Amino acid sequence: MMASIGNILAGIFVVMGAMFALVASIGILRLPDFYTRIHAASKAGTVGSVLALVALAIVSVQTAEVLRAIAAIVFFFLTAPISAHLLGKAAYSAGYRMWSGSVLDEMEEDLASPPTAHARDQEGATWTDEPGGGTHRS
Repeated sequence: MMASIGNILAGIFVVMGAMFALVASIGILRLPDFYTRIHAASKAGTVGSVLALVALAIVSVQTAEVLRAIAAIVFFFLTAPISAHLLGKAAYSAGYRMWSGSVLDEMEEDLASPPTAHARDQEGATWTDEPGGGTHRS
């Protein structure tokens, strides 16, 4: 009886993960711009995969498999949002602008702001060769 409850629960998690991935894939096709699409893709990758891994952990009888599933869940939660964020920043820096219906564009202010003190410090630096073959900053 207990094994069948675990199988039913795991099946529910797998179906939820598949439905989440399906809805996100429809969102990727229907959403208006690059940024909303990467949002849908990163959520589908994270949540859909995590739900499938939770199902694996439920039906698994070996501790090593459960620990691997937990490690993979942590990996997905740490890497997917960061990679989506970096991809979005790189796309914005490359010139992909947001959809005209977007309400807020915080990156526009960041790109329009003057360079930081660190950037100004680097611009004024000159590198000179030392007699021993090394270089130093003056």
